[in-house]
Amino acid sequence: MNIHAIYSRISPWFRRRRLARFQTVFQPTAQTTLLDVGGYPWCWPQEICPAQITMLNLDYPAGLPSTPGRLLVRGDGCALTFPEASFDIGFSNSVIEHVGTWENQQRFAAGIRRVGRRLWVQTPARSFFIEPHLLAPFIHWLPKSAQRPLLRWFTGWGWITKPTPAQVDAFLAEVRLLTYREMQQLFPDCRIERERFLWLFTKSYIAVRDADTR
Repeated sequence: MNIHAIYSRISPWFRRRRLARFQTVFQPTAQTTLLDVGGYPWCWPQEICPAQITMLNLDYPAGLPSTPGRLLVRGDGCALTFPEASFDIGFSNSVIEHVGTWENQQRFAAGIRRVGRRLWVQTPARSFFIEPHLLAPFIHWLPKSAQRPLLRWFTGWGWITKPTPAQVDAFLAEVRLLTYREMQQLFPDCRIERERFLWLFTKSYIAVRDADTR
């Protein structure tokens, strides 16, 4: 079993619940335009969300087509080229933590805030005791220099993936989890909602702007 098979068993429940919350808040129709930065078609069943969805990614699997209401675009979430307020909703799910640096996260947030009249941006919480990409507790609270020797042998990701030292370094350079305060800094015109696990622990943060305040 590879690491993506593990994720595919764990994440759908949270994703379905999150999408139901999104639907309740935004109530998208067939006329709603939505930009999903980092999204894929299988995240958006037509029967669940009828919106006109543009999905932007650095790359897509070969042969994956656009379909009516689901447009695939290659692009960088940290350098959006769409005009200001060109989408009814700017959306992103578990992507902003993958852009590497605080500076890139600032570019990502500024771009999606600019092109979306309303906003929904979710990311795992750094305060949650399990790092969701590593499938391991507490390690992500350590300095990266201390994480480096632990990732191969003391995380689910390490046991399953068996990463090389270069892959460990690439992971540490790519993933930067955010705090509540950092989300407030990145999305000052949004409310920051907490997605709970067992009612006690904050698993994720969601920046929500459900009205166009420009």
